Amino acid sequence: MNIDLEREENKLEKNFFSIFISTFTTIFIAELGDKTQIATLMLSAESGKPIIVFIGSSLALISSSLVGVLIGKWLSKKITPNKFELFTGLLMILISLYLAYDIFKNYF
Repeated sequence: MNIDLEREENKLEKNFFSIFISTFTTIFIAELGDKTQIATLMLSAESGKPIIVFIGSSLALISSSLVGVLIGKWLSKKITPNKFELFTGLLMILISLYLAYDIFKNYF
């Protein structure tokens, strides 16, 4: 009985850390060099108050992430993961086609 409990705890711990590391890595890489980071850099340079800018930008990122998490939780109750993947993939393709069109429309 005790061995089963230990195995379950190890499984939960591994699951937690794999989700945490995956989330951290994905968001960290996605946010590197984007307009938010550049805006934060500019605000810090202009204000001369990097700690205040750090606190403000951190709270903003936490708030926007919270919105994403809450919407994701709500969506997970409404549609299956397979449908969600399909809709997300289609949305990414549509956005990519729109951006490609916007770039190349002057050449047609």
